Amino acid sequence: MTTAIHHAASSADCCNAAADQKPPTAAPGSSCHQSPAAPQKAHSSHHTHHGAAKSFAGLTTSATLHCLTGCAVGELVGLAIGVSLGWSAWATMSLATVLAFASGYTLGLWPLVKQGMSWRAAFKTLWLGETISIAVMELAMNFTDYHVGGVTAGSVFEPVFWMGFAVAIPAGFAAAWPVNWWLLKRSIKKPCH
Repeated sequence: MTTAIHHAASSADCCNAAADQKPPTAAPGSSCHQSPAAPQKAHSSHHTHHGAAKSFAGLTTSATLHCLTGCAVGELVGLAIGVSLGWSAWATMSLATVLAFASGYTLGLWPLVKQGMSWRAAFKTLWLGETISIAVMELAMNFTDYHVGGVTAGSVFEPVFWMGFAVAIPAGFAAAWPVNWWLLKRSIKKPCH
């Protein structure tokens, strides 16, 4: 799992991958748009990972894990702050959601900026797909965490706080995976990270 997250976060190997090998569109100047002069042979080897072609399900899984990583960081910080300060469940979940969006966007934008895109161009490339993906993930994670009791725990030292977070992570992944599949298939979400 760490390898999948690292691969998704640190490379742009999937920039043009799709089930039918149709390259997704990207913003002008985006490094996720392959040059038309690029040889077909380089294109086919561009989509390999450990010697095997990356399947569309694998691409979707990588994109979902990448999104989950960003969301989980902000979510955990927000939940910890809200619970520690004794905030209501709604205030805690609101803070967790805002921080999850912030960390999720940052994790999605950073690889594109490292490739030479401006922050603005990177945001224009991925904002819609990331927004939908993060929103679905956050809804599932907060719903699950609330019903397990993690959001209403008395402190971060109570086991129920960590139990809620531990159950929310796979719930967020399960909810977001089919949404990411659809977003990638429709080229709404760009597999640029």
